[in-house]
Amino acid sequence: MAEKLKKSAKKADKPVVEPAVETDVNDVVDEDALDSDDGGSQEQEKPSGTEWYVVHSYSGYENKVEKNLRHRIDSMGMQNKIFQVVVPTEEEVELKDGHRRTIERRVFPGYILVEMILDEDSWYVVRNTPGVTGFVGSGNKPTPLRPDEVDKILKRMEAEAPKIKVSFKVGEKVRIVEGPFEDFMGTVDEIDLDRGRVRVLVNFFGRETPIELDFLQVERA
Repeated sequence: MAEKLKKSAKKADKPVVEPAVETDVNDVVDEDALDSDDGGSQEQEKPSGTEWYVVHSYSGYENKVEKNLRHRIDSMGMQNKIFQVVVPTEEEVELKDGHRRTIERRVFPGYILVEMILDEDSWYVVRNTPGVTGFVGSGNKPTPLRPDEVDKILKRMEAEAPKIKVSFKVGEKVRIVEGPFEDFMGTVDEIDLDRGRVRVLVNFFGRETPIELDFLQVERA
């Protein structure tokens, strides 16, 4: 993604905004029609021309840039052209000093997603936000993300189970720090991130014996 970065954009056509449809309060709701609706309750449809773009910022300043951009959207009345500003993050469980702690990690350091209708005005608001260094695109034109790319990123952010970060890998030597085999040395044979377990091969009475342990029970030797 980073190699796609460019700092300018061509002017785009004016957006076509679909008119809102008024509903008579006396209309009768057809329950059968509701049941047959494939989508059910869906997010309000955005105007025609709405797409997701990637904006580059200085690494480590993503949250500040997000705040600056939201402020500019409000102060310059761009809510009808710029809809969402997202810093892609995911939760990660870090194991350190025998403790688990959940941290929020940026998925794409230095990049921010913006859902918007791209035209001269909206481009100007985003591009001139303090901390923004440019749009990601081809040539001089910002390139929108494909719908499947957006879905993949958003689903990654919404994952219920946080990713577990471990300091060891298969084949490395580790020390068991808790349990019946405390202070034994072994070799990592398998890592199960979903269960938070690791299988270690320990030399016990002259034989290599596989032992399954919790991540917190071992440390890198």
